[in-house]
Amino acid sequence: MAAYTYCEAVTGQQARNFAYGIRLLPADKRQAMSALYAFSRRVDDIGDGELAPDVKRERLESTRALLGRIREGAVAEDDTDPVAVALTDAARRFPIPLGGLDELIDGVLMDVRGETYETWDDLEVYCRCVAGAIGRLSLGIFGNAASTAAAERASQYADTLGLALQLTNILRDVREDAGNGRTYLPADDLAKFGCSDGFHSATPPAGSDFAGLVHFEVRRARALFADGYRLLPFLDRRSGACVAAMAGIYRRLLDRIERDPEAVLRGRVSLPGREKAYVAVRGLSGLDTRTITRQSARRRA
Repeated sequence: MAAYTYCEAVTGQQARNFAYGIRLLPADKRQAMSALYAFSRRVDDIGDGELAPDVKRERLESTRALLGRIREGAVAEDDTDPVAVALTDAARRFPIPLGGLDELIDGVLMDVRGETYETWDDLEVYCRCVAGAIGRLSLGIFGNAASTAAAERASQYADTLGLALQLTNILRDVREDAGNGRTYLPADDLAKFGCSDGFHSATPPAGSDFAGLVHFEVRRARALFADGYRLLPFLDRRSGACVAAMAGIYRRLLDRIERDPEAVLRGRVSLPGREKAYVAVRGLSGLDTRTITRQSARRRA
């Protein structure tokens, strides 16, 4: 289907980290994940664009209306919107909980309103909308244990893993977000480490313990990863490899941030393509999946 080809092209071009994991899936799941990513990318692009806030809100609500048509299966195969066509087909083939995309739109609307967060509990609500929901949506494509109890646990772990990824993104992008007038880290944490003045230069705020702030948030992200990785035993080999690869790339990114906290003020911290490919190969081989499962088990003991 040409619509899937379009979505896979979008994923390959724009999903700098996720694409390495998505490539490990069998064709039908890879296509469905690409459709999900392309729709999510559209929502994010509206929020991140240069349009006036009222225009952004209008376009986000139009996208929500399109999601309603997709949910109803009312998008024809010859529709001119390839993302809508592909996601409609994917939702027919897999039990994707499309309400998660409503949550994503709600989260992006929080960005449009310029919301800030006093505590981690406040920020967690936002992260569940823009990232935890994506984890739960993906689980509908990956598949999980047949029992209701197992499905609920898997959904919880997928949600938590999404939070870990989003918090890593927030740490990576503190300077870029500040330039766009956004601050995501909780105000309580910023005050605790003397960073309330923001991150508008390549050096930490005067008199702050910026490294302490970063290490504090890194520990929080690591705890979320440890809990979220409990998802892996619920997945088949290829789906588990996909998740291990995507999460493994972010864990290595977190390692880099921990080693040099001020790097996030100097520019975007990233991994070279060869390192991402290495992580993907380890995911497919099962090496990272087994290692992560053992580490998570030790943490719970």
